[in-house]
Amino acid sequence: MGLGFGRKLAVLVLATVCGGAGAANTNAKRIRDIAVERCSTCHGPTGQSSNSLFPKLSGQNAAYLVQQMFNFKSGARRSTVMEPQLADLSGDDIVQLASHFSDEKLNPRRVPDKALAEAGRNVYLLGNPNSGVPACAVCHGPTARGGQMLPRLAGQHAEYLELQLRRFIDRSRTTDQTLMHSVASKLTEDEIRSVSYFLSGLD
Repeated sequence: MGLGFGRKLAVLVLATVCGGAGAANTNAKRIRDIAVERCSTCHGPTGQSSNSLFPKLSGQNAAYLVQQMFNFKSGARRSTVMEPQLADLSGDDIVQLASHFSDEKLNPRRVPDKALAEAGRNVYLLGNPNSGVPACAVCHGPTARGGQMLPRLAGQHAEYLELQLRRFIDRSRTTDQTLMHSVASKLTEDEIRSVSYFLSGLD
């Protein structure tokens, strides 16, 4: 049950979201209970985590959440915390949980350091031709909202984004790493910090 299966579930979540309230709300109370009992300690009750070690799930692309939850469930992406939380959840549970968090509003952080944010904006939109860093916007979009299988970066914790970039560099992030290793490994420490800071302030 690897990435291919996760992609199939991504199609299912899109069908669920677009299919109206009937199927999506069948198990709504149980899904809310799972979100509170299993997810809220780290990610907050609505997915708007207050601890920057844990990603914000609110407003994240539902198909991407499905993919990552199946990566954790299968062990393709390693986490001693996430694996047991997902072990007994069905595919339908995962799809509905992803939809639940995706529908929640994400709140970006205020970014008072305008100079740092502007430096990060340049990295995100333009990359660094001198070092071969492509613009992040090529894949993640000009507003950093990502796509079906690509994460929304806008409004995410800067510290979490920095951590993931470093995990791509040292390859301790065990999924989605082929392209991201190539990109992240060319970033300087200042670029990692500034682009993460810039993204954390985007709505």
